[in-house]
Amino acid sequence: MNDLGLKITNGQKHIQVTSDSRNFSVSEKQRLAEVSKQFESLLTSMMLKSMNQTTGNGMFGENSFGGDFFDSIFQFEIANQMSKGTGLGVAEQIYRRLTGESFSPEVLNPKLKPVEKFSKIEVQQNTQEIGPVKPSNQSLSRLDKYDEIINYASETYGVDKNIIKSVILAESSAKENAVSSANAKGLMQIIDSTAKYLGINNVFDPKENIMGGTKYLSQLLRRYNGDLKFALAGYNAGPGNVDKYNGIPPFTETQTYVKRVIGYIKNFEETSNAL
Repeated sequence: MNDLGLKITNGQKHIQVTSDSRNFSVSEKQRLAEVSKQFESLLTSMMLKSMNQTTGNGMFGENSFGGDFFDSIFQFEIANQMSKGTGLGVAEQIYRRLTGESFSPEVLNPKLKPVEKFSKIEVQQNTQEIGPVKPSNQSLSRLDKYDEIINYASETYGVDKNIIKSVILAESSAKENAVSSANAKGLMQIIDSTAKYLGINNVFDPKENIMGGTKYLSQLLRRYNGDLKFALAGYNAGPGNVDKYNGIPPFTETQTYVKRVIGYIKNFEETSNAL
């Protein structure tokens, strides 16, 4: 069997995988990520082999003892280690075409524990000074349309549905076409750079927006060890500002935002307990 030579002018040109548009579970996404990484590793190994064939000397020199054997091993290991890092970006391109999302921590690291859902008692910790806030009936009526998506996002990323609902209400009053003065868009008011990072193609699509926004919330909750106040402050003002001030930044807008979201959460929980 002849050796396979490889010539690539545009590595991403050949990645024409079309998503079947169904919802993947976290375990399925983990498997797709693993296979994508394995493909990139194989592709990288083939590229290294092709480059060595071009020079004619291999990695250990033309006349080295066992050079061909060791070349193959080192090519494989180098390719494998490259794919574990940022790699060539091929694996993420394949994964994105299959799922419509970018790699996330829980997908790349199956051992990473999901964010624990917040119970009423946990939400009330360190928030005793904040009372329930009732949203307008109009915004609640709009929000009802997205119950199915919110429940799915909650199950996927481990963020309590009342937190998701409350962020949506605070961000856009549940208006899917909302655009802020800072050009934040959609139900969860996601700016373009964050949308790109989260793998959102259409920020005005309710499902993409809610899934992306919830994914970001889960990352912030994990970053701040489940501290809801810090996560909400990070969502509003950016995690850089939370880190800079080692807590909720001294911005009136952010402080008001955190109180409003937690007030909405408490209102949802009181309403649920009354039923």
